Amino acid sequence: MRHELLDNRAKWVGIVALALAAGLYRVASGMWWTDLPNFSPAMAMAFCCGMALPGVLGFALPIAILFASDLVLNFHYHMPLVSISMAGVYACYLIAATAGGYLRRSGFLALAGATLANSLLFYVVTNSLAWIGNANYPQTAVGWVQALTVGQPGFPPTWMFFRNSLLSDALFTVLFVIVVLRLQRPSAAFKPAVA
Repeated sequence: MRHELLDNRAKWVGIVALALAAGLYRVASGMWWTDLPNFSPAMAMAFCCGMALPGVLGFALPIAILFASDLVLNFHYHMPLVSISMAGVYACYLIAATAGGYLRRSGFLALAGATLANSLLFYVVTNSLAWIGNANYPQTAVGWVQALTVGQPGFPPTWMFFRNSLLSDALFTVLFVIVVLRLQRPSAAFKPAVA
């Protein structure tokens, strides 16, 4: 019984540490490594925390880390610390965590499909919010398509943000899953000796 408690504690500490590292990476990449916009572990963290952590913890931990990192980034860029558009962004993260909870024991194809769906949902929601909230976009179907494809003149096309999100979501989901699977193995120190 004692070894199970230690294994579970190590697993939870490892997952929390991994989620905190993802939050720190998100802040660092948002402040200093800006060559790859939207290349972030945020969605993968929400999805995998939903998969790896029980109950409300699978939702609360990634949302708390994402909110803290948003506060730091918004302060750094002199943006409002909280905005109404954050509700749509956090809804995407909650959906990803929920999907992770449902796909806890699923295979590769289900995880790959959910990763793609999470990326696509985030892309459509965030670019739709930009279309609604930015006066530079015409409030027409053509303006919405512009927000989803080429974006605003003078900025990289929005499809590049989707590409970076999809690549980072796939990469970080694979890394999270590998680490979580490794953490779920029983500790070698507590394996009974074979006589």
